This record gives sequence, C-alpha cells and structure tokens, in this order.
Amino acid sequence: MRIAILSDIHSNLAAFQAVLRHIESKGKPDRVWCLGDVVGYGPDPHECISLLQQYDPVCVAGNHDLAAVGGISTADFNAAAARANRWTAQQLTEDDRDFLQYLPLTLNDGPFTLVHGSPREPIWEYLFTAHAAQENFPVFATAYCLVGHTHVPVVFEYSDNSIITRDFPVNEPFPLGSSRLIINPGGVGQPRDRDPRASYAIYESDENALYHYRVEYDIRQTQEKMELAGLPEFLILRLSTGN
Repeated sequence: MRIAILSDIHSNLAAFQAVLRHIESKGKPDRVWCLGDVVGYGPDPHECISLLQQYDPVCVAGNHDLAAVGGISTADFNAAAARANRWTAQQLTEDDRDFLQYLPLTLNDGPFTLVHGSPREPIWEYLFTAHAAQENFPVFATAYCLVGHTHVPVVFEYSDNSIITRDFPVNEPFPLGSSRLIINPGGVGQPRDRDPRASYAIYESDENALYHYRVEYDIRQTQEKMELAGLPEFLILRLSTGN
C-alpha cells in the first residue's frame, strides 16, 4: 500500500497541485493522510479543500482550520496570521466549513498516530526539540506518530530512553524499524526550513519505509494571487525563502 502524507497545505494551490502531480508520477496513492492546516496564509482555501476531498483523505484538524470556522480563537496568532485567517473565513463555502469543523484532533491508523501539533497538544504544541519530543512519546500508544505544524521535516527516534534527532533524507528510503518515531514530513504550502520547495512524504507499506520528497512549484503564481487578495506582505515574501 502506498500512502501519501501531507501537512500544512495552507491554501497554496500551486504547491498542492505540484505535489499531487509528483505523487501520481510514482503511481496513484491508495490513501492520503493529511496532518492539518489545509487552509490559512495562502490565496486558495476553497480550491485546496475541494481538491483534497477528491482523494477521500484521512485528515486531522490544524489550528488554522479550526480558527477559520470559529472553533478556536486567533488571539494566539501573530498579526499576519490572524489577518489572513479572517480573510480565509470569508472565502469558505458552507460545505468547506462543514469539512473543517468536523475534523478530528487525533486519529490512529495501523501503527501510526496522526496529529497536527503533538500527541500531548494536537492543536498548539510545536515539536522543534528533542526535549519536547521526549515528553510526547508516552502520550501515544502506536509505534509511530506523524505530526506537522512546524513546517520543518524531521524525525525523532526514541531509543534506550533517549531521543535521537534525525534529518529526514530526501529521495531515499527511511526504514521504519523497531524504534518508536515521531515524524514530520514538512510543509506543502509554506516550508520553513530555508528550502522553499514543497515538502511531503510517502509511506510504502510493502517496504515498511518512508520516502521524503521536495517539489518545485510556481511560487510567483501563489504570490501574485496573495497580492491581489491583499494578504500580508510578510506571508507573501516568506514563500521565496522558505523560512
């Protein structure tokens, strides 16, 4: 079974379409897992929701998804994110809102737990450090946990009561062995690891391995749409630098 793992699409249709083309060039996925934040920041929230729904995804809620439908406050968002979220809320159809507001916070699928932020705090916690990852391993019962939210690809491995932080290699298999792992595939629509290319992963169950990929897309197309929508300049410029 081939499962595409996506996170943080953030209303970036050009990036999302490029990732889907890349996925399908390797064979149509049997399933799509989405780790939240389908919307927010970018110019095409409705279009990204509609396209994702075509794949009958297994999807959890992100903080921007819930904020766009009034499920959480934007009080803890920075000014640019809050402004973009208010704009996003005005672009959604009733069907879009229904899709977002009923997304679960956590899902289990086979040996994987799926969350947006962390097992301990699915909406808000950022897993940037080994210390934060270590505190989250006791919270989930499966072998592996998939997270998003930071927009930074990384693997945390629990081994001998300590945490090893591993880079997530690109274009080569990352075997899933006996160690428990927390895995972030990076962000599709707004990478923040100083690489502006869209980031995602594929799980190949026959190999029991993950593959991490980076995909170029037409960044300027998204930026021009954001400019026309009057979205914050900071959000427009950061797409070019990936930070």
